[in-house]
Amino acid sequence: MYKLGGMWRNTSTGTLGVSYKCGYCGNIAGPSRYYETESNGGKGYIYICPTCNRPTYKNSYTDEQTPGPIFGNEVEHLPNGIEELYEEARNCIKVNAYTSSVLSCRKLLMNVSVMKGAEPGKRFAFYVDFLEDNHFIPPDSREWVDHIRKKGNEATHEIPSISKEDAIELLDFTEMLLRFVYEMPGKMKKHTEIE
Repeated sequence: MYKLGGMWRNTSTGTLGVSYKCGYCGNIAGPSRYYETESNGGKGYIYICPTCNRPTYKNSYTDEQTPGPIFGNEVEHLPNGIEELYEEARNCIKVNAYTSSVLSCRKLLMNVSVMKGAEPGKRFAFYVDFLEDNHFIPPDSREWVDHIRKKGNEATHEIPSISKEDAIELLDFTEMLLRFVYEMPGKMKKHTEIE
């Protein structure tokens, strides 16, 4: 992410002894420039990230952060449509849209399968079978890939919302799938082209 240009005016400066994960650039920030407010609801700060120069609100009593931290990790060598959908799943968690994140992870299963040759328009269980039968998932991992599908079905068809913990877990599983299907072969391709 590029650094936001310009200078924030009238900020306080000093070492606060705090750190947070920036919701924009994903770096751990130890801000030295900030704005401060105090009310009956507690003390609030707007920290300026020293890496990307973007503002983040933190409530010192509730630990609320806006924008929230980025969950998951970047995955290399993703095709455009897959990368956009994965980033959408990550960003949904950042804004507390946990059900939407899980739905994005479920959709990723279908998209990955279709991009690898599966027929479009099938049931989601078909795509899990396709990934396993064509060795796109590691041995003994069908259960966690199918878990993405089942939680996605729950998010689609059940009334209760998905919890933050479930959304983060599914994002972790999805990240592992994308690493296995795209990142590892992409990294190896670089080496095989050299040899």
